[in-house]
Amino acid sequence: MEDVTDPPYRSVCKPFGVDIMMTEFISSEGLIRDAKRSNDKMLFREEERPVGIQIFGSSVETVKQAAMIAEASNPDFIDLNFGCPVKKVVVKGCGAALMKDVPRMIEMTEAVVKSTNLPVTVKTRLGWDEQSKHIVEIAEMLQDAGIQAISIHGRTRAQLYGGKADWTLIAAVKNNPRMKIPVFGNGDITSAIVAKEMKTRYGVDGLMIGRAAVGNPWIFREIKSYLEHGELIPPPTISARMNILTRHLLESVEYKGILPAIYEMRKFYSGYLRGFPDIKKYRMRLMLANDLEEVQKIISEIQES
Repeated sequence: MEDVTDPPYRSVCKPFGVDIMMTEFISSEGLIRDAKRSNDKMLFREEERPVGIQIFGSSVETVKQAAMIAEASNPDFIDLNFGCPVKKVVVKGCGAALMKDVPRMIEMTEAVVKSTNLPVTVKTRLGWDEQSKHIVEIAEMLQDAGIQAISIHGRTRAQLYGGKADWTLIAAVKNNPRMKIPVFGNGDITSAIVAKEMKTRYGVDGLMIGRAAVGNPWIFREIKSYLEHGELIPPPTISARMNILTRHLLESVEYKGILPAIYEMRKFYSGYLRGFPDIKKYRMRLMLANDLEEVQKIISEIQES
């Protein structure tokens, strides 16, 4: 999740019970060129563990080299992204584009597994489009290539994030008697109730939360409470949310600088403010603010409202 799962937001999410975290996905080309932005994305704190470095690319040799570079940062595992559907990634033959070239996907996976002593995991989708939903067979091949776990988003690349995620094929992978590795499900997990329904109905080993966690870090605590104890806990009060938002903002400023942090925080405001009446006017002001003091002033007004 580009510009979402960066160190500041991972730091915010960890206390809410995240079991495993991953870096933003990192270009293999950027790593082998020693690009600063790519190297910075590999940074993580010890308290974030277990954490994986997530890489993507189109060339087998480049991705293998990138995995070796990532290993030097001492993460707990390497994750290969074969699921990103955005156009600027796919047109370069990366991410979900590998769903159209399964032999290259498998060759790339085998090369990475052989190049590192770390566990290798894969994130992928059901297929490229409705006519090529071959994830059951692909998952078997990826397991045979040596991966230690697979996360499956219940959509094809053609769907992007539209329509409804199809968990039946995720369940088919999990229930395949040949599959021995953990299978994680992803897609449309928006609440603790939905999370329990998906895990119970489809029998996956774990759940991967993506878009629902943007500006909503407490979702992990809510889900774990419901899964483990059957207890539905309420979301934080608006005052508590603004405290969390302030911490997130200040950590982002420290990590990125004032203006980049202010701009990138804008994608989180809807999540932090969701569910409160008359909040639209504040959200619009936050979206337009370009000054740190002004952002903090608006947050204080919300907290006191």
